[in-house]
Amino acid sequence: MEDVIIIGSGAGGGPLALTLSLAGFRTLVLEKGPEVERAQFPHDELAGTWRSALLPSLGEEPHVIVRDGFAAPRHGSVGWVACCVGGGTVHMGAYFGRFQADDFRMRSRFGDYEQLADWPYGYDDLEPYYCRAEWEIGVAGEADANPFEGRRSRPYPMPPLDSNPLAGFLDQACARHGLHPFPTPRGVNSVPYQGRPACSYCHFCAGYGCRTGAKGSTQETLLARARQTGNCTVLPLARVREILVDRYGWAKGCIYLDAEGCEQEVQSRVVCVCCSAVESARLLLLSKSPQFPKGLANQTGLVGQNLQFQSTSSGQAKFFRGKHPTEMFSHQNPFVGRALMDYYFLPDGVSDLPKGGMMVFRHAGLGPILRSILLAQQGGKTQWGMPLKTHLHEFFHEVHPIEIELYHDFIPNAGTYVELDPEVCDKWGLPVARINIQTPDHHARAGGWVVDRGLDVMTTLGADEVNRLFIGEVAGFLVHGTCRAGRDPRTSVLNEYCQSHEVPNLFVVDGSFMPTSGGVPPTLTILANSFRTADFIVAEAKRGRFRL
Repeated sequence: MEDVIIIGSGAGGGPLALTLSLAGFRTLVLEKGPEVERAQFPHDELAGTWRSALLPSLGEEPHVIVRDGFAAPRHGSVGWVACCVGGGTVHMGAYFGRFQADDFRMRSRFGDYEQLADWPYGYDDLEPYYCRAEWEIGVAGEADANPFEGRRSRPYPMPPLDSNPLAGFLDQACARHGLHPFPTPRGVNSVPYQGRPACSYCHFCAGYGCRTGAKGSTQETLLARARQTGNCTVLPLARVREILVDRYGWAKGCIYLDAEGCEQEVQSRVVCVCCSAVESARLLLLSKSPQFPKGLANQTGLVGQNLQFQSTSSGQAKFFRGKHPTEMFSHQNPFVGRALMDYYFLPDGVSDLPKGGMMVFRHAGLGPILRSILLAQQGGKTQWGMPLKTHLHEFFHEVHPIEIELYHDFIPNAGTYVELDPEVCDKWGLPVARINIQTPDHHARAGGWVVDRGLDVMTTLGADEVNRLFIGEVAGFLVHGTCRAGRDPRTSVLNEYCQSHEVPNLFVVDGSFMPTSGGVPPTLTILANSFRTADFIVAEAKRGRFRL
């Protein structure tokens, strides 16, 4: 009998594992994927980009995607994050921005728009845990450099990563537009930190595991420390297929398939589900019983509803070689290291919802495989033959490309949700997740307007050509909302501490809890919320609520 089972080892599971094991609880972390050591992470674009080495095989475990505008369902990897010890924190780009205060009260500020909802707590409740997550993981940034950031009670633990000299020219261009660029906060060591080395600036970051050990994945940070307590066991290649309940409707453990495919049962007094929003909802829906015939904690039918991703938009500026100051483009540092939040909220008239997001400036990735795919698809019509060769030659030999990436809210709506597919099963014979996606018009209106403002900055910087790349698309690795947290059990699945309203010893602690997605990548917020939930579980256990 374990004290706590944690299903998943990423941004949701890692803080739970560390906090609970430090408190003396016997903690078992069940991870679906393998454990990959630093030296084993491939700096191999073919494996990382094309074959998606850290994601499940679509032939064995597809997600079925039903998207507005598509004629028929498609199999795809939308909604999957890395399946390995550390989860999505292994291949994250590690942009670690904080939500703003109004992100926690979207319905109060903007009213009855689609399925907006207020969070059951506010920025001030999470702020100490933002600090804790930044210091436990290790975030490089500059406190108070972002004038739009909320109150901060502690500085970043490390100075910003070194920026490419281009950043200085970009700062000047932004200043001419009255904007406020700041060093992009990253969960990557700028200096040696907690026994891990500093970043080697190797060009293999987002989408890859870190062979240096500088990226603050939960594998490198929280899980490593949790194991050192002697109270935490991390079991890779353990694929949980069902959460079990007792006759009183309390969670009592789970059944998982081990590395040999054999069924194993393990029992515990508390169960925490941290599989990422799509797979957490799927696991609850699969866990049917006489007490929960529609799926665990799903008497209201809300599990799987209010699914959100991150909306993302992008633009590109081309600077032709030989026409610009050498120092702007000669340095090999891969990080421009600048972000803007001036357009986090929009002026009147842009859209019917005045919500934008965080803009990040970056060098266009030079990986030839991914870049060839993107260039072939650019413009909405697939390029072949000589036209594609012309685009490739220009990109790699004639221009310095700089890209703008905008992270903005994916608005929860009735047409975006997860359910069990009625026909398609995975290799174990279990129904896969069927992901229905509808994108409100606001995504394109907001994304296009903000990207155009960023391209204006690029023009001021001296760009020879600017263009939009994609507008209002779905960032499929950033997933939220399928087990919405709230104070009213009639309209939410979880309470403010990610505790199921229906099953007192069941917690869902990943992006599933989030009522709204925010306009920055959610990883830091998921980490912070998990630390908050972990403190609640410890306090409740000490009161005897879980018979620990």
